[in-house]
Amino acid sequence: MSMSSSKPRDQDPLAPHRGRLTGLAYRMLGSRSDAEDVVQDAYLRFASAQDVQNPEAFLVTIVTRLCLDRLKSAKAQREVYVGSWLPEPVFDAEDLSADRATELADDLSFALLLALDRLSPLERAAFLLHDVFDTPFADVARMLDRSEAACRQLAARARRAVRDQRPTPAAPPENHARLLQAFAEAAASGDVSRLAGLLREDALLIADSGGHKAAPRNQIFGAEKVARFFVGVANKNAGRDIRMVPMMINGTAGALIYLDGEIDFTTSIAIDGEKIAAIYLVRNPDKLRHAPPAWPGERLS
Repeated sequence: MSMSSSKPRDQDPLAPHRGRLTGLAYRMLGSRSDAEDVVQDAYLRFASAQDVQNPEAFLVTIVTRLCLDRLKSAKAQREVYVGSWLPEPVFDAEDLSADRATELADDLSFALLLALDRLSPLERAAFLLHDVFDTPFADVARMLDRSEAACRQLAARARRAVRDQRPTPAAPPENHARLLQAFAEAAASGDVSRLAGLLREDALLIADSGGHKAAPRNQIFGAEKVARFFVGVANKNAGRDIRMVPMMINGTAGALIYLDGEIDFTTSIAIDGEKIAAIYLVRNPDKLRHAPPAWPGERLS
């Protein structure tokens, strides 16, 4: 299967599909870096193929299968991963949109990605292809080399699991931004009660440092415990130059935290009404390579 000879040699054949392909691979793998590698590998296979009748379908199939292969090795790597695992944060979610009018087409939240991560690779693929990227089950079956009935079952199981595991419904970005700002101010004040009052009683903190930096290796549950953790961090770093830069992270309001001019971690939240339900901190430097360089932000201490 080869590219049509009528295309200009300098035209990027992936251009019309790159965002969708990268978005699919990122949702499958939880890593922007790995997603870009997969898309590049798919392009190389596409370039050497013969008689491709439908380039998009060909590329989606290759990306899906490459991701399934990577997930096999990722499972072994995850078993020795130090501490909690979170997806690599992305700062250009609009470029990774599924470009389809589905309920989850624009959802790249950590809550959804963590729900996807708990699925089997085939469940994840069937669900993403059909429910997020609006691919007909007949095509999903061909891509996954399974029967159409089996793919429907895979997607149905995944759909139920995602609905059960997503902690909160989607909320407007301005709600996230307002609660995140209030949270940062409360943490800087050292007032545990004030901070805990912003959290749902069963609030959850997940921090990912990959063992490269200090961070809780286990998840922290409960408003009081989460609040005390953040006040403790603020006290430990008192007097240092800590700055918060608001940033859209995975499609919703979050923040970059710089410590003495260097990126230290990203933070994003899931909210339930007027309370914070979950906080996600990514401190693993391997996952912050795409973070913008430091610039002046609001000083917290």
